[in-house]
Amino acid sequence: MQYRIGQTAEGKVTGIQPYGAFVMLDRQTSGLIHISEISDGYVRDISRYVKVGDTVTVKIIDFDAAAGQARLSLKALHHTNSRSRRRPMNRKAELPPNHIGFSSIAAMMEQWILESEEGDNRK
Repeated sequence: MQYRIGQTAEGKVTGIQPYGAFVMLDRQTSGLIHISEISDGYVRDISRYVKVGDTVTVKIIDFDAAAGQARLSLKALHHTNSRSRRRPMNRKAELPPNHIGFSSIAAMMEQWILESEEGDNRK
């Protein structure tokens, strides 16, 4: 079968490692659900989510047709608030108008050091 990125597919879990779960989509195509694609939350133990022999529905997030291998995701099928709050990777975060950043810290650093030293001298 020909797979494409964004497609939903069903497969069978064939192995579990600390870094992810291996899934056979068909006889020629296998895939990996990386631990980061299991759930939105922290995943300590993948076997708490899937077991060898389970049939899972996954989303294909990358596909190498020549190798017959796919990168798969479980969490992409479960839309939660935390995923919807993430900004797209190609957009920069906008800073609020009263943003205090490293340049503000650098400008104040010498004054803070002097104040700290004066405080030490009073003791």
